[in-house]
Amino acid sequence: MDARSIIAKLRREEVPSSEELYWFAQGLADGSVSDAQAGAFAMAVCMGGLGSKGRADLTIAMRDSGDVLSWDVDGPVIDKHSTGGVGDCVSLLLAPALAECGAYVPMISGRGLGHTGGTLDKLEAIPGVSTQIGQDRLQQVLRDTGAAIVGATGQIAPADRRLYAVRDVTATVESLDLITASILSKKLAVSPDALVLDVKAGSGAFMKTVEAARDLAKALTETANAAGCRTSAVITDMSQPLAPALGNALEVAEVMKVLTSGNISPLVEISAELGGVLLVDAGLCDTLEEGRTRIAKIIRDGKAAERFGRMMAAVGGPVQFVDNWARFLPEANVIQEVSAPCGGYIAAFDGEALGLTVVSLGGGRQVESDIIDPAVGISGLLRLGCRVAKGEPIAVVHAAREDVARRAEAGILASVTISDTPVEVPDLVHERITA
Repeated sequence: MDARSIIAKLRREEVPSSEELYWFAQGLADGSVSDAQAGAFAMAVCMGGLGSKGRADLTIAMRDSGDVLSWDVDGPVIDKHSTGGVGDCVSLLLAPALAECGAYVPMISGRGLGHTGGTLDKLEAIPGVSTQIGQDRLQQVLRDTGAAIVGATGQIAPADRRLYAVRDVTATVESLDLITASILSKKLAVSPDALVLDVKAGSGAFMKTVEAARDLAKALTETANAAGCRTSAVITDMSQPLAPALGNALEVAEVMKVLTSGNISPLVEISAELGGVLLVDAGLCDTLEEGRTRIAKIIRDGKAAERFGRMMAAVGGPVQFVDNWARFLPEANVIQEVSAPCGGYIAAFDGEALGLTVVSLGGGRQVESDIIDPAVGISGLLRLGCRVAKGEPIAVVHAAREDVARRAEAGILASVTISDTPVEVPDLVHERITA
């Protein structure tokens, strides 16, 4: 086999065999496939597609380009993946809640991408936390605490890391086949017994419409199930930030408020929905309603908070973090309110613009080498449908300097629409796509 013949096959709109895709993925991983060949492959897939079987074959080949983990635990191994949004810190609630239900949750997560925040960046706002640990340490943390949220090692799906970098500079990021293979090659390398996919739709998501999110959700679930992992998807709303805070330490603070107060919030509602689906698929609950109720109760009664504290201590965080979280999290130098320019109802958010405002504050990366300021961001953001009077606060900016705060204030005001009349607030859960 050789790369040219595989690319030529794709150019003729023929789908390569599973053996050919396996060979190509190995070539991406070991460098025997050149950047030019990788780019041509990505463009050919983007233009012609692979179909359901080819998509599954590529996903499995990319998964098998590196280590595929196995676990010695006494319960089901389950996982969750979000396609990305703003104010989305669900993993920090859901992982410990699932562990309390008897599951094991080795969650391989990522860093901020574009306007969306990264779970690893959020956790690293907690002093001492290290999200890059070796596989032996990961095994031990999982056995001890039931859940671990960590970054991928260089040995997990190396073909994806190579192909993703090429896609980014060849205008092929949008390919449904390549998106699916990229997401699932890493998730399936963790060998979960069940997986739930939180596919976001709305202004703060990569998929702006429910229709586009549905196409992605179907591709992901079909492919993951074809690869042997029981997988369901939930299409959830991202027309507004999920939490009232955007930014790493600020989102951790929101999580801790929920975990330690027992209050119900959109974060709990989404966690219960995703967790309920997972518990049913993993055989830990009989019905979705039973699973939802169980997850919500564990979050409300403080058991998830205690488990989260153990998880953080196991990866270097403060032992007493849950009891004193406000003392440990960093604070920005400048904290100022953003006032409503007129009265009315919060009618719409440009979620992507809000996320980019946080990036401009230093809470995300514009280039890979940027160093994140964990303290900056936006808090106190009102939700859709809220009534506000002129001059009342609609958000609070947390910045390193006053000039940066002023620019962020302008960005927030440009991202929020205030209407004279009430608006219909969309449901948090649009639909479920089951195996």
